[in-house]
Amino acid sequence: MALGIAAVKAGKAADPFLRFTESFLKVIQVVLWWIIRLAPIGTAALIGKAVATYGWDALSSLGKFVLAMYVGLALVIVVVYPAVLAFNRIPIIGFYKRVWPVFSLGFVTRSSMGVMPVTQRFTERAMGVPREYASFAIPLGATTKMDGCASVYPAIAAIFIAQFYGIDLSPTQYLLIIFVSVIGSAATAGTTGATVMLTLTLSTLGLPLAGVGLLLAIEPIIDMGRTAVNVTGQALCATIVAKRAGIQDQATWDAAEGGVNDIMNADENERDSVNV
Repeated sequence: MALGIAAVKAGKAADPFLRFTESFLKVIQVVLWWIIRLAPIGTAALIGKAVATYGWDALSSLGKFVLAMYVGLALVIVVVYPAVLAFNRIPIIGFYKRVWPVFSLGFVTRSSMGVMPVTQRFTERAMGVPREYASFAIPLGATTKMDGCASVYPAIAAIFIAQFYGIDLSPTQYLLIIFVSVIGSAATAGTTGATVMLTLTLSTLGLPLAGVGLLLAIEPIIDMGRTAVNVTGQALCATIVAKRAGIQDQATWDAAEGGVNDIMNADENERDSVNV
C-alpha cells in the first residue's frame, strides 16, 4: 500500500516501476493459469495416494465426507443466510440475484482474494453499499470472514476424522468443535486458512493430525463450495451493516432489480470510454 501511494506521488518518475509491476502481474497470471490447468492432475494423484495408503474403503468414506460438506454448506446458504437477511428486512431473492455472479465466480476460482474486486464492485453497484465502506469491509472480509473454510469445514472434518480412526467423541469435545468453529469463522486468514483451522481443531480435540493429509486428496473438490460460501457471506455482512447503519443507497439497490447484466454492461461501457 505504501509503495502504491509513493508511486502515485512520484508521478512520471515511477513509470518504469509501474511497467515492471504490470509485467510481473502478467507473469503471475500465466503461472496461476498453469496451476489451474495442472490442478486436476494433482487432485487425481492425491486421491490415488489416499487409496494406496488407506485402501478403497477410504475412497468411499471421502465421498461421504464430500457429500456431508456440501450439505453443510447448503444449509448455510439456504437456511442461515436467508434467516439473517429476513431478520434485517433485506429481500432474500433480491440479495441472491445480485450476489450470484460473486457466488459463481468464487466457486470456479476457489479464491476469496481473487474474487475480492468483483465482490466489492457488485456490493457497491448492486446492493447499494457506499464505496467508502465497501472498500474497507470487503478486503477485511476476504481475509477474516471464512464461514465455509473456518466454520463448516473444520467441524465436519473433525467428526469425519474421528469416525475414520474409530475414535468416539465426548460431549465436551463436540462443544469444543462448536466453539473453535465459531471463533475460527471470524478470525481466519484467507490463505491456507482451512488447513490451519483444521489442524488447530484436531490438536484441540487430540485427534490424529494424519487426517489432514487424508483430506488433502479431495481439497480442490470441497474448496469450490467453501469459497462460494465465503464470498457470499462477505457480501452479506457488508450489505447488512450498510442497511443497519442507514448508509445503504436504496436507489442503487432498486436500479439493480432488473438483474446484473446492467452492471456488466456498465462496466464494459466504462472500459470502452477509458480506451477511447
